Amino acid sequence: MIAVANLPKNGDNTPMFNSISGRITAKRPNTLYIENNGIEWDLMVSSLALDSFGLVGDTARVYVWLYHREDQMRLYGFPSPEERDIFLELTKVDGIGPKQAVRILSSIRPEDLEAALEDEDVARLSAAPGIGKKTAQKMILTLKGKLARDRGTDRSVDEGEHADIIGALADMGFDRKAAAARVTAIAAELAAGTGASLNRTEREQEIFRRAIVDLSS
Repeated sequence: MIAVANLPKNGDNTPMFNSISGRITAKRPNTLYIENNGIEWDLMVSSLALDSFGLVGDTARVYVWLYHREDQMRLYGFPSPEERDIFLELTKVDGIGPKQAVRILSSIRPEDLEAALEDEDVARLSAAPGIGKKTAQKMILTLKGKLARDRGTDRSVDEGEHADIIGALADMGFDRKAAAARVTAIAAELAAGTGASLNRTEREQEIFRRAIVDLSS
């Protein structure tokens, strides 16, 4: 069923759907089709997020945002509430609308976008399609420090050799600090026990698997 939550409203005061769960029926560039109770939804998603929902035929949960104006209506999809929040923050920048925000997220991952904003990397930001130097500078002025606070991240924390695992968990919607703490604890447990006999790839897979289970409980 479609889950409707008491969330902030979009620009024209239309209540926003929180998420849609269903079977993936097709995938196209920047488009995900998902069937829920006999209705096939057409969702605009970033190309970088498209594969994270799974394969055609899989069941997926997609967090959504409804764009509604007098002359058009469009449903946007995201793999996590955090990526949706970043999308909404991008649309607050002068000159960036929903479609442009999706293009940005199709060219740079959320964590890299956050880093580029914090480092005031105009060249990296302006490399996104349709983003020139002036718009990149507006993004920095509007969003620097904002995404880090919204995502609850602390870039001063050294994630060490498990940074990729922690980043993957954060992309799935888990709190980054909680993920870092859990991954560190699991890694220590494995090092002191049966994990000592695993090779690096096997150890990382086991840490990732156990972290998902622990963080989901």
